[in-house]
Formats: sequence, C-alpha cells, structure tokens
Amino acid sequence: MKAVIVRGYGDVNQLFYGYIADLKPGPGEVLVRMMATSINPIDWKLRRGDMKNRMPLQFPHVLGRDLAGEVVELGDGVMTRKAGEHVLGLVNHAYAEYVLCKPDELALMPAGLSFEQAAALPLVVLTGAQLIEKGVRPRSGETVLITGALGGVGRTAVHVARQHGAHVIAGVRSSQKKDAEGLGADRVVALDDIADIASLNELDSVADTVGHEVIVALIPHIKKNGVLATVLGKPEAANARDLRVVEVWAQPDSARLEQLAHEIAAGKFSIPIRREFNLSEIQYADAEAEKGGIGKIVLVA
Repeated sequence: MKAVIVRGYGDVNQLFYGYIADLKPGPGEVLVRMMATSINPIDWKLRRGDMKNRMPLQFPHVLGRDLAGEVVELGDGVMTRKAGEHVLGLVNHAYAEYVLCKPDELALMPAGLSFEQAAALPLVVLTGAQLIEKGVRPRSGETVLITGALGGVGRTAVHVARQHGAHVIAGVRSSQKKDAEGLGADRVVALDDIADIASLNELDSVADTVGHEVIVALIPHIKKNGVLATVLGKPEAANARDLRVVEVWAQPDSARLEQLAHEIAAGKFSIPIRREFNLSEIQYADAEAEKGGIGKIVLVA
C-alpha cells in the first residue's frame, strides 16, 4: 500500500510518498481504508525534530493523527465495529491508504459530514473539549478566556465552555475580532492590544492554545487559585503564582468525538477547512500547513 514516509528529521523534503508493507488486523484491531486525513501542528513539529527529546521517532515513520474512512476488515474478537461503516478517529499513522486502529478509537461518522469534513475534526475537537472538561472544569457563570479562539482547538473550547454555562471570552488578534464575533462568545478581546488586555476583569481561568508573550500578559489577570489549562506545557511565567496549571494532551474518546461531530453536522459550531491536497502532494501540503493560518489542511487518498 502507499503511505507518506518520514525518513529523517528535517524540512518537507524528508517526506516521501511511496510503498510500504500491506497491513493485516490482528486480534482486537480494525483496518480502515483512509478516505481523508488532515495536518496538525504536531505532525510538522515531529517531522522537524522539535519534539525529538520528548517524542522521538523511529525511522522510517508514518505520521498522521486524524482519520476519516471506511472499515474494511476486523481482527478476531472485534464486536463493536462492522465492515462498511464510515468512521472517524484520533489514531496513529493516518498518512496511509490503510490504517490499523483500536475499535475504541473510532466513532461513527454523522450522515451530514463528508469524509473531508470529518477528517478535520478528531485531534482539534478532542483537544478543545478536554482543555475545558479536563483542564478548566468551569462551573456555571465562571469567566473563561480562551486564547487562539479562531483556531480549531479554540473554536471547540469556546463551544464546550458555553455548553458548561461559562462566561466565555474569545481571545484573538486585533485583525480577527470581526471574524470572532461569529463564535458565540460573550466577549471578544484582542490579545495583541494592551488596552484590551488591561480592560479585563479578574478571570477564573484561561484556556491557552497560544503561549509565548500572550500567556505572560494574561497570567496576572487570573484570580488567586484560578486555573491555567494549556496545550503547550506549563509556562515559566506561572511559576510562583497561586494558580492551578493543568497540561492537556488529547486522548482518544470516541463517544465524545461522536457527540462533537454530530454537533458540527447540526451547525452548532464549525472547524473550517482552508485547503485540500492529495496525499501524494504531502510536501506542498505540509509546507502550507507550516505557514499557519485559520482552517485545516486536509489530505485525501
């Protein structure tokens, strides 16, 4: 079968589209034909070697966490999935024609979503939901500021925080304030505007997807014993502060993923797609994703 192979740390020229050994599901495994996947920052950070001390790769390596596709074969003992089902999931090694998965990693695709739309979801929606539900854990009426609110993780965090009854502040760049008005947050602030940050009242919590100087500026606005939930690791600026810092790393949760996918299919919130590429165009796609910007880069088989 064909897959995208990383042969070593470096730039996009380390990505090769070629043949690897065919896969066969073992006991308790599901084989899924990949119809679409998407690129997340973790993918190009791993490829560049940014995280080799924490998450070293064994080369050659197949990247990819997001999967949307069709179940084609079941290993012995799998009772919860059926051949022919359309599924999405947070998995490993998704940049390939076929992907081996555990049944509990996979959620059924809602009828209202295409494979491309579904492929944009798993990592960002689970990260955003867990950032709120496992990190912040807001009580109704508490004030939560979410940084990077127009990104996929941030959009989900805004949606989920509102579900929990929080007073939600969407933090974005000044140039993004108008676009952020459609997120449904109670307030939008520009995190690159000193006056906007100074106008903040005491915050019960911050859900951070941005880090760097943004979180340094926001930490003094978090109340004593408040919460900083982050997907970027504990910032040094939080040391010696009376804060509960929670580092959140997304974990598979097929039940929650299926709920969120249905909410997206129903139009309750959205994860935009910026551009689609064929899997064979991985070098161009990864270079585009690495530039940053709003919207996911989707790869189709």
